Amino acid sequence: MEIWTIEVLDGQFSADVWSASHREHLDEAAVTHGAKDWRWVRRDWGLILELEFADEADWLRFRATPAVQAALDAVPDPVNGLFVYSGPGGSSGVRSPRRPRPIPAAGAAEIPVPVEPPLRSAPEPMLRPPANAVA
Repeated sequence: MEIWTIEVLDGQFSADVWSASHREHLDEAAVTHGAKDWRWVRRDWGLILELEFADEADWLRFRATPAVQAALDAVPDPVNGLFVYSGPGGSSGVRSPRRPRPIPAAGAAEIPVPVEPPLRSAPEPMLRPPANAVA
């Protein structure tokens, strides 16, 4: 099974408006080109459409249909608002565990480092009194 994701970000208008115009055509194209499953997910920044196909050939046939081409050409932000990629969506990135953060308690405080005084050179010994010294 191949999962493909289409992310549409809000732009000049909401991705919901885009979805209302193109959802029916995208769903129909997905069904007729072999999609096993698909899911629309609303996020605060836009929409995600995840599609599951048996193989990449089905995806490529779906992607080449005029309905899909028209929908992708009509996204709210055509320059920065469309992401199409293989894998599950949601801007989740690679699945890797997050590093633990320090506990916000006294044990997480930074240990103070003592400040050493600056080094000074030793004064030169006076071998004779200065010329202007009063005897």
